[in-house]
Amino acid sequence: MRDLNWFDKFLFFLNSLFAAALLFSYLLPYIPPSTFALLSVFSLGVPFLIIANVIFFLFWLFRLRKQMLLSLIALLFGFNHLTSIYEISSSEDLDGHENILKVLSYNVRQFNEYGWAKDVDIPAKISEFVKDRNPDVISMQEYFSGELMIANSFPHRYIKKRGEGAEFGLAILSRYPIINSGSLDFPTQSNNNAIYADILKGKDTIRIINVHLQSFSVKPDMDNLEQKHTKKVFLGMGQTFVRQQRQMEIVIDLVKRTPYKMILMGDFNNTAYSYIYREIKSEDLYDAYKEAGNGFGQTFDFKFFPLRIDFILAAESLEVLNFDNYKVPFSDHYPITATFALD
Repeated sequence: MRDLNWFDKFLFFLNSLFAAALLFSYLLPYIPPSTFALLSVFSLGVPFLIIANVIFFLFWLFRLRKQMLLSLIALLFGFNHLTSIYEISSSEDLDGHENILKVLSYNVRQFNEYGWAKDVDIPAKISEFVKDRNPDVISMQEYFSGELMIANSFPHRYIKKRGEGAEFGLAILSRYPIINSGSLDFPTQSNNNAIYADILKGKDTIRIINVHLQSFSVKPDMDNLEQKHTKKVFLGMGQTFVRQQRQMEIVIDLVKRTPYKMILMGDFNNTAYSYIYREIKSEDLYDAYKEAGNGFGQTFDFKFFPLRIDFILAAESLEVLNFDNYKVPFSDHYPITATFALD
């Protein structure tokens, strides 16, 4: 520290704060929101802490300063967190696999039914996107009935609207027969839900679970934090995570009772650094992005740092061959796809 000027000392002080915050964030997946709701909110900021520490590390490295060790140690200590924000994987050749299943998950934001975007052709563009990706099974959140123009390409479907008089909800669309389906019906105070459908492909039965965990009453961006009372916003977000925990427990109960190969996907409204994600994944499921994804796994249109809150998780009995996410401006979420070998 003696060989640093006052400005470098100030930067290293900031560096120390960010490194300490990152190290503390590694504990967040082990703290139930019901125990300390406000702490859960900070899981949303973990990507920012990672990026900040990478920048500090590179800053000191280029200057050949030993201070680079602080952020380097903090980053290496939570290396698994790094692969949740940026992944380098290799996709397998699909030609060697005859029995495969390609799935797509997408929060379509009611196909722009309420005019959040000026583009009036959103339904047509989403339909064309789906056609180009050519999935076997689609899980959509905030699905607005009748808007997907190629829905007839998926003759088997289970659509569940949420709440009395609701116009949108969750949908599972399939090219293969659905032999059983159901809704988990989260508690009535929530408009969010989870549904499932058992898909029959040849001799295989695969349970598809489509999840849309509790949404935020306010969009978690800096504009809202500036316009509203910060404490009220954070308390409200904390209660959102408490609801997500209860909903997650209902989903886990279904996972434990599932006798088939299983793919669980959807909009978690939470990150890979959260208690919610860790608990669901701990049920012998793996994250398809972490196994076969590449680059930033951003799935939500958030301008400050890449936020991944949409997931495709699968049972160990399924082999993921590839994973892709697409930054297309048709919703506030980005669609994700994964292809699995069933044999």
